[in-house]
Amino acid sequence: MKVALLHPGMMGSAVGAAVVAGGNACWWASEGRSGATRERATNDGLEDAGTLSNLAARTDIALSICPPEFAVDTARSFIDAGFKGLYVDANAVSPATAREIGDLVTAAGCRFVDGGIVGGPPRGHGRTRLYLSGERTGDVPGPVEVANLFRNTALEAVVVDGGPGAASAVKVAYAAWTKGTSALLLNIRALARVEGVEEALLEEWSGSQPDLPTRSERAAAGAAPKAWRWVGEMEEIADAFAAAGLPDGFHRGAARFYERLAGFKDEERVTLDDVLAVLSEGRQHDS
Repeated sequence: MKVALLHPGMMGSAVGAAVVAGGNACWWASEGRSGATRERATNDGLEDAGTLSNLAARTDIALSICPPEFAVDTARSFIDAGFKGLYVDANAVSPATAREIGDLVTAAGCRFVDGGIVGGPPRGHGRTRLYLSGERTGDVPGPVEVANLFRNTALEAVVVDGGPGAASAVKVAYAAWTKGTSALLLNIRALARVEGVEEALLEEWSGSQPDLPTRSERAAAGAAPKAWRWVGEMEEIADAFAAAGLPDGFHRGAARFYERLAGFKDEERVTLDDVLAVLSEGRQHDS
């Protein structure tokens, strides 16, 4: 199969490398992209189609992996470029957004598969799963066709029932806990610091919640460099809760929290003190 990757960021390029490892060609379009993106795509064995229209014309399956706030526009742009194959939205979007994208691409004569990635970039076995769902039409249902791309690769593909939106729901529910609780925990530590009771809280935690001090340190190091990407994801998660008739304020607040940390973008070493300093001073970090 010839696969289009939209677009090779850190996650997308690693997924593209898994496509190549599975014995399929993976293409991307370098037009308008940065030198860092070009280097990443080249290192992962991706082939350059140059323009979006060339990419649309020569590929059978499209994988969209981009920040969630760009997911709808990315789908629209690729359809407008002439793509007529199987479109996979593997972005961190709400089930409703996934279905909106599905309606957009099927109206243009394409097939659609909903996807959701759990875990980091798939550079090692057993660390990352790609959940897939969609209508089970044709000799080989779309989700199965996509899953077959990753057989015996570092990315584990998991087909779930429920049609478009189901895979995104798995991703939303998972990230609502992992990324939502990281925001909550760090915000709590910031409150304790502002109120001058951080040492007392840590002493209490040492007896009653002994994992929380270390968890908060790991949360700062892991979340802050990625916070800029998680703002839109928290909004999508909140939208999913609201659509289900559930309180959505938890993750609206998490979105505002990650906005404060967006300036740590891609910094290699971020400490808990770095994060708490920004939060307790009530400002955004300037990189």
